[in-house]
Amino acid sequence: MSTALFVPHDPLARELFEQIVTWPIYDPHSHIDAHRPASRNLDEVLGYHYYTELAHSAGMPASEVDPGLEPRQRARNLARHLHRIDNTVQYSWLLEIARAFFGFEGERIDADTIDDLDRRADHSAEGAGPAWDAAVWEETNLEAVFLTNEFDDPLEGWDTSKYVPCLRTDDLVLKLHEPRTLQRLMASTNVDVGDVKSLRMALASLFEYFVGHGARACAISLPPDFVPREATPIASQNSVRRALTHMDLRPDEHEEVRTLVFWTLAELCDEWSLPFDLMIGPIRNVYPAGVAGGRDLFDRRVSLHEYAGLFNRFPRVTFPVSTLSPDAGAELVAFSWIFPNVVPNGHWWYSNVPAFIAADLKARLQAVPKTKQVGYYSDAYKLEFILPKFNMYRRLLAESLAEDCVRGLGWSQDRALELARTILLDNPRRIFARPSEG
Repeated sequence: MSTALFVPHDPLARELFEQIVTWPIYDPHSHIDAHRPASRNLDEVLGYHYYTELAHSAGMPASEVDPGLEPRQRARNLARHLHRIDNTVQYSWLLEIARAFFGFEGERIDADTIDDLDRRADHSAEGAGPAWDAAVWEETNLEAVFLTNEFDDPLEGWDTSKYVPCLRTDDLVLKLHEPRTLQRLMASTNVDVGDVKSLRMALASLFEYFVGHGARACAISLPPDFVPREATPIASQNSVRRALTHMDLRPDEHEEVRTLVFWTLAELCDEWSLPFDLMIGPIRNVYPAGVAGGRDLFDRRVSLHEYAGLFNRFPRVTFPVSTLSPDAGAELVAFSWIFPNVVPNGHWWYSNVPAFIAADLKARLQAVPKTKQVGYYSDAYKLEFILPKFNMYRRLLAESLAEDCVRGLGWSQDRALELARTILLDNPRRIFARPSEG
């Protein structure tokens, strides 16, 4: 507890928080590599795109974190700019990581302290990595971490009850026309894909493989201009054939292919009883001169209205939805209010800032049935980030429960904690249960 930076000042909220942080963490979305889940050096922590993009925004040349540089030099380069971003919540995550996992005792991470922290964070010695992975897992009190697996990932070499596979389908929907995507699909399924029928066979084979290897969700990140609509295989036949033979496609043909693949994935989620995670809103490469991971933004014009037909068509499929724009929260609350199969899922990316989380959290707690909410996910690339990010959310949750439920509604603390457990543990365990366990 002494390392947590996100401790409420209000005594009642602090009591709730101190109970909540003793619970295990069930993290339903991350980018963790199950073969190398925790960092091996400080560069792997500072390389998280939040730090490189914020430092670049504050004046650091992108060349100072070039992948070709030696890792220790990249860390030193970035450290010279950390004083410019020490007001941000992302810096607070970094400081909590340094204290909780690396034994750092300083007040600031900067050019003067970076070498000491670099030594403390070094777990690159031969054989040290797996022990460090286990230590971070235990210190964080993790129960399960969901991965982001490419569709051709062999899903081998780790405990899938701890590191849970998730079928990520962006390339299948958005890049099927690219030769490399088709090569990967045929190699991973042993299906000779040449038309709509064989394409569906290949996609069905992926679902069978992933579910057989412990996957509990299908997921996709969609641009704001994507409109899901029911596609008909007959009408799509020519566009799909042209895409599979790498012919130039008109914009309407691109749309036909994207729509058919997406709709087929929704049908397969229905057949296999998998939740279909929708992450809606990013526009890629808005800032081409930015650092890796710091080039994408959102478009406020995106609306869930375009997805109403999908939600109506597949009432048995649970759709955990994340929206990228911070001002899209009210619409997500309304859709979750009306549609039984729409679930507000965490607080994603640009919305993952305390001010935005606090507002969305209040609205969800006040308007969405408690059994439908998935409180938070880390979106982390290394295990070390899960604890500070969840602690940030758990503080905001404790403060909201103290103010609105205990003081506002007269609830007991036990009742407030029961609600917290529902959205942090009970709901994700149930929504993302193995299909055979549902």
